[in-house]
Amino acid sequence: MDKVKEIVSEIKNGNPKPIYFLMGEEPYYIDRISQYIAQNVLTEDEKGFNQMVLYGKDTTIDDIVANAKRFPMMAQYQVVIVKEAQHLSRTIENLVSYAENPQPTTILVLCYKYKKLDKRKKLYKAIKKSGELFESKKLYDNQVADWIRRTLAGKKYKISPKSCIMLVEFLGTDLSKISNELDKLTLIVPPTTEITPELIEEHIGISKDFNNFELKKAIGERDVKKASRIIDYFAQNPKDNPFVVTVTLLNTFFTQLLQYHGLKDHSPGNVAKVLGVNPYFVNEYVVAAKNYPMKRVSGIISSLRTLDLKGKGVGASNMAQADLLKELLSEII
Repeated sequence: MDKVKEIVSEIKNGNPKPIYFLMGEEPYYIDRISQYIAQNVLTEDEKGFNQMVLYGKDTTIDDIVANAKRFPMMAQYQVVIVKEAQHLSRTIENLVSYAENPQPTTILVLCYKYKKLDKRKKLYKAIKKSGELFESKKLYDNQVADWIRRTLAGKKYKISPKSCIMLVEFLGTDLSKISNELDKLTLIVPPTTEITPELIEEHIGISKDFNNFELKKAIGERDVKKASRIIDYFAQNPKDNPFVVTVTLLNTFFTQLLQYHGLKDHSPGNVAKVLGVNPYFVNEYVVAAKNYPMKRVSGIISSLRTLDLKGKGVGASNMAQADLLKELLSEII
């Protein structure tokens, strides 16, 4: 995020690079940077003659270079944006000659999603010298909640740790999808408001009581009654609560619990650091460790792996989700 701010700041201050090669597994920042350039470098009057969008599927490196070598008309720069440039991966090295001597009045933006350049090759070295190479890395699951918090803080909103986890569990790690939902919330909720589970339930449709977060908590506390209610809800709403997501989350939880048992230092700060969790949730592991000894945790992890395979049809063809969920709860509690 800091690198994105740096790139935007340079452009805003009138110091754009002649080439922006935006690559990597996370498309969100690639889209944000290319959109910023498309919307802010040229005025509306200048865009008609000086801004062009090409698509990797429908163009060639020769076409890109030919357009990039044009001079702007009645403007300081022309902007050439190549979307889906990853489709040119077989011929992308042919851009070396242009990258070594780019047109100073052209801003060439290449959106190279889900792939990255080989650092050993000439193109990488040429762009690094003459332009901007930006790698958009996929966030780990335990980083997304912090990303949500920082994104909302930038818009003058607060969000509770539980609300962050609810969003991650329901929406996954797709930053574009999460960003869209946050935009909806911030249109409705006034700034300085804290985003709560109740607001998320009302405006995004994620149940604050029946979700994987609450199931994990209930299982950790050995609250059979509450866990059973959530399992029943999941069984009745299988599309919104896929079994694979539930079993994966619980496997992660018990794997972390196994790590917790192996720690010598059980101070909250050390537990949060080693397990990669928010300090707010450390007490859940303290409670669960009392309810599940290390040997029992190892057995649960083995059972969860077997259930994961059954959920994918291995050794249990067409087994209903309701039955899988009941077996899951039975194996754990």
